[in-house]
Parts: sequence; structure tokens; C-alpha cells
Amino acid sequence: MSLEAEKTGGAPVSAGLPERKKVSRVVSAKTSVPQRVVEIWRSRELLGHLISSSIKVKYKNSALGLVWSMVNPAMTLLIYWFVFGVVLHNAIPNFVIYLFSGLLFFNFFQTGVQMATGTIVDNAGLVKKVAFPREILCLAAVGTSAVFLFFQAIVMVLFLAVLQYAPDWGLLWMLIPVFLGTALFSSALGIALGAINVYLRDMKHLIDVVLTAWFWGTPIVYSFASTIYPHLVRHGLTWVYMLNPMNPIVLTTQRVIYAHPIVHLTSAGAPIMQLLPNWGWSTYLWMDLGVIGASVVLVWIALAIFGRLEGNFAETL
Repeated sequence: MSLEAEKTGGAPVSAGLPERKKVSRVVSAKTSVPQRVVEIWRSRELLGHLISSSIKVKYKNSALGLVWSMVNPAMTLLIYWFVFGVVLHNAIPNFVIYLFSGLLFFNFFQTGVQMATGTIVDNAGLVKKVAFPREILCLAAVGTSAVFLFFQAIVMVLFLAVLQYAPDWGLLWMLIPVFLGTALFSSALGIALGAINVYLRDMKHLIDVVLTAWFWGTPIVYSFASTIYPHLVRHGLTWVYMLNPMNPIVLTTQRVIYAHPIVHLTSAGAPIMQLLPNWGWSTYLWMDLGVIGASVVLVWIALAIFGRLEGNFAETL
């Protein structure tokens, strides 16, 4: 028996000391961002499978199934139309089209970010047992939201047909960069927030509040001319308005689908109203390309953040 043990009656000296608590330390994964991009590309079939599975699970044992993807946005649209168009007597002609065109891609963005923020935690069992690029889960959430966007677009077409309202057919192609910008921006936020939410579980609840404020800060239920934008123009600060990436997205969609920057109001008061910027199509396009470029950089940063935090996902979950 050692001298220390003899002095303590046979018990180790450390037995009388308080046990140290284990300290959690974030261990970064040893994978560069380019490698992550390559791994995501190689796992594209898994991405498609996760999107398909997510939709099947959501509508499992549902009588209407995917029809709910069209019923839900239609009911939401009718509620907004009733409140702002009927109760509050909005004078904008065909206000339901103006409203829906603004909601279309914002709903895609909002749903994708909300789902992606909680997806790592929600799929904890899969993360701990199976080796695969975990970013795929966040991208699958955005992909699932894109599928819902498709069904909402069908509802949009039905509304246009019923109201006999024609979009600007010559600018319809501009919805492609709008979609790319929204998808990339949603993916960037979803990947970063999905990783952060593993350690800070309040993030999922916080982002719901932030997205609600974001919605009301974007010209969807009101026109851009009724916001701070005119004051920024007078002071040469138009760019400040576009710091919200969803503003160019929403304005472009409204310009393509609603198609009328200036309208004749349907009630007494000012005879005309400018709903949208009276810009040429190239200005809208350059703004959307700016969103795409900035979103690519944000995706790169988000992947770096994800790689930094991914190291001990399994232990934290």
C-alpha cells in the first residue's frame, strides 16, 4: 500500500476531493467547405429521398394528402384578403393577386428556414447512428418547402384563371432567378441555424418571432411606396431598403404576376397609386442577381459554421 493510502486509511487521496464536472467543448469537423460541397453533391440521391420521405410522413394517413398543400395557402390567402381587402377596405384593385404574389416566395423562404432550423434536433437518432453529410437534412427541409411552393403556385394559377387576370408573360422568366435567390438564401440561413439550434435550443423559437417580424417588414400586405422607401430615395439611400434580401424577391414577383406598378384605385381619394417601383426589367434582374451572389457567399459561410459546430453533434444530441 502506498504512503498516501496509508495516511488516508487505505482510500486514495482523490476520493475526498469533489469530482470535476465534464466540460463540453465544441470540436470542429476536419472537412473543408469545398469537400462538403462535393459530399453534398454525391449525396443528391439521399437528398431526394429525404424530401420525398418528409412529404409522405407529413401527410401520412391523411384523407386529402397533398391537397392540403393547396388548401392551406388558399385559406390563408382568403383570410388576409378578408381582413385587408374587405374589413379594412383596401382600395387596390385585384388585391388578392397582389397579396398572393407577395406571399408566394416569402412562404417558401419562411417555411424552409423554420423547418431547417429544427431538423438536426428532430432527426437526432439518424444523426447519431448514420454517417452522411448532415447538411443534407437542412437542405432537405428547404427542398420540401420548394415542393410546397409548387402546389401554392398551382393555387396562384387557379386564382389568376378565375379572376381572368394575366401576369406579364414577357417577364415570367424572371421567376427563375427569384427562385434561385430564395432557395440559396433559405439554405444559407437554414444550414447555419440548424447547427446553432443543436446547442441553443431556444433558436427555433426565436427564429419564429424573427420571421414574423420579417414578414411585416417586407412589402406584402402593403405597397413599397407606403413604407420608408420614398424617404430613403430623397436622401439617396435606396440601397438601404434592399438590405432586406426578401424585398427584391417580393417586388420582382409582384412585378411579374401583378404586372401593374401604377394602378387606378377603386375608391374615393387619390385617383392613382404607385404600388411597385417603375423600374425596367434589368433593374429587377440585377437586384435578384445581387441576392443570388450574396446568398452564395452566405451558403459558404454557413457551411463553414456547420463544419465548426458539427464535431460533437452526437454527444450534444
